[in-house]
Amino acid sequence: MSSVFSFIGELKSFLILWFTQLLSTLGSSMTSFALVLWSYQDRGSALTTALLSVCSYAPYVLVSIFAGALSDRWNKKATMLCCDTFAALCTSTVLLLAASGQLHMWHLYLLNGLTGLMNTVQQPAADVAVTLLTPEKHYQRVSGLRSLSYSLNNMLAPALGTALYTLLGLEWVILFDLATFLLAFCSLLLFIPIPQGPKPERTESLLRSTQAGLRYLCENRGILDLILFLAAINLTASMFNAALPALALTRPWGGENVLGLVQSVSGVSMLGGSIAASLLPAPKSRVRVICNTLLLAMSTENFILALGRDLSLWCVGAALGWVGIPIMNANLDALFRSRIPVDIQGRVYAARNSFQFFTIPVGYLLGGFLVDQVFEPLAAALGPDSLWAALFGTGKGAGAAGLFLAMGFLGVATCLLFRRDKRIWALECQG
Repeated sequence: MSSVFSFIGELKSFLILWFTQLLSTLGSSMTSFALVLWSYQDRGSALTTALLSVCSYAPYVLVSIFAGALSDRWNKKATMLCCDTFAALCTSTVLLLAASGQLHMWHLYLLNGLTGLMNTVQQPAADVAVTLLTPEKHYQRVSGLRSLSYSLNNMLAPALGTALYTLLGLEWVILFDLATFLLAFCSLLLFIPIPQGPKPERTESLLRSTQAGLRYLCENRGILDLILFLAAINLTASMFNAALPALALTRPWGGENVLGLVQSVSGVSMLGGSIAASLLPAPKSRVRVICNTLLLAMSTENFILALGRDLSLWCVGAALGWVGIPIMNANLDALFRSRIPVDIQGRVYAARNSFQFFTIPVGYLLGGFLVDQVFEPLAAALGPDSLWAALFGTGKGAGAAGLFLAMGFLGVATCLLFRRDKRIWALECQG
């Protein structure tokens, strides 16, 4: 018991930040989920819906490297507060447009892009703030707690978002989002002192400061290759996310509640994985854990969603696909924090964001395009007596199911390819 009180005492500021940001992220995710439902019901297009996420992630590709250099120079707390405020203003604009009946898809694309830009600047500052608030001996537990918050978010956001959206409408989902923002903002402003940490030289130009993050990755090829591995996984994962509404909302056993339930099961599974990540001791090989958990994810859910024709099977697939992800994230986070010097973490994390996340908008575009323009027309053209119909059924959604099978093979091949990368395994030998 004394160790628990000691843990809480040493991490008081982090725990306040973690809990309030958990609530704020939950509100934002509920809004995002409700907007997916609204846009798919309005247009019935996987590509149109996927463009919402493309606009959110595009800033990571375009400006993330520069954002990290600025983050290392700027006050971390002020950066987080300003970025959160701007994002809340964008959300408030969506609320006003929806309440007046003037909300259109182009509004959401523009506002998602602006919110994504703020998140691009905020994330490196938040990552460094966590390092500054956390003693090194607690890195894995803190990583587990961050995975726990991600899991709770994935578990609760679809269920709560669907319930509020169905019962009260989009406006009430957004109001909940803004209320959680206000709580997180006031907590950070009043109760969480964030040390500044070491600063780069004032005379260093922005370009030279940006190059420092890129140079570190080029000189540490094991970390760079691991980031590229995750980028390849993100390509498949974002295609998955783009195609999932088109599959779950159109199958005979599907619908809004089914989509929410499958994603909630993913969250419950991640919750279990997060608890395990928080309690397990450090493994002998973090790289092995990362590779094995990703292989488990890629070799289960895609295949089960493609071939399963029962909601219970889909839930089993969701559980298997996500249970290992928090354990992977905790070990990846601990590996990065222990290897990358804190004085350049913001720049390195920003460079990592550009490399690791550039495949996400590509995957969303590709997934939406393949569903609408390739796999659904192909399924319709083959007819009810074809092998395709025997495997995936008929009607709308059969094409999306075929895409899920292809994504399963792509994900497994990616894991097996990068497991052979000796530079990634060499990270185990570094201090």
